[in-house]
Amino acid sequence: MDKLDAMSAFARVVAAGSYAEAARRMGLTRSAVSKAVTELEQLLGVRLLDRTTRRVTPTEAGRVYYERVTGILSDVESTESAVSRLHDEPKGQLKINAPMSFGTLYLGPAIAEFMVAYADLRVELILNDRFIDPIEEGVDITVRIAALPDSSLIARKLAPARRVLAASPAYLKAHGVPKAPGDLVHHRALSFGHSQAAQRFELTQNGETLSVPVTSCLCSNNGDVLRAAALNGNGIVLLPTFLIGPDIAAKKLAVVLPDFEPTGLGIYAVYAPNRYLAAKTRVFIDFLAERFGPQPVWDRF
Repeated sequence: MDKLDAMSAFARVVAAGSYAEAARRMGLTRSAVSKAVTELEQLLGVRLLDRTTRRVTPTEAGRVYYERVTGILSDVESTESAVSRLHDEPKGQLKINAPMSFGTLYLGPAIAEFMVAYADLRVELILNDRFIDPIEEGVDITVRIAALPDSSLIARKLAPARRVLAASPAYLKAHGVPKAPGDLVHHRALSFGHSQAAQRFELTQNGETLSVPVTSCLCSNNGDVLRAAALNGNGIVLLPTFLIGPDIAAKKLAVVLPDFEPTGLGIYAVYAPNRYLAAKTRVFIDFLAERFGPQPVWDRF
């Protein structure tokens, strides 16, 4: 029996005034409880209990020790209870990482609504476009928009991240509407990423993937920059619908080559594997999955 269990056994014996009764309450044998107290006395180098045939009573040292031990055991129980409640009730701090554009447009408003329902939570939202390891960064949840590779992390899909090719009506009027993927080589492309990697658009039709060469006049790792360029008539852009879906609905942008959709991605909540997933993490992920879902608002055009 470890020291904390021995302390608990000693306190039970003093409270019950009997080894047998303490053993019954703890679900142990009398000999196990007696042995635990004896080992505790040997460790401390003092006699804690006076034993008679009728009753067990604490010595002077035992009374002092009992007062301290009951306080310690109470603190341990309170601490364990508080930690358990963090897993049972959405409390404490919830730290979230997300991409800049999606975080600003959709996650920020979602968090504002979420906090009305869970006022005891303190939320920290960190927006950047780099992939992070939530364990190393101390983040409860990281939202990723990607086709996720194999990982030791757990990912739950919150919504699809459909992508489309689009351009402004003014651009298409000036440069013509592409009829086939091969026509894109004659158009100005607005590409996400670094210039060398951004010289191709990946499109699919009937399950077949096409890698189409394009000539990029603008490359950026920020979708808002590319959206602004597309709205200004600078070229054809390939972006997620959560960025440009409202522009398509408002006819500020038009979908190009609708029969050849770019390869799709997903919006995921990624978190560390944990047998005891904290309630704050669980309820937030459930909230986002219900709010966004398989047919998110940005795809309604």
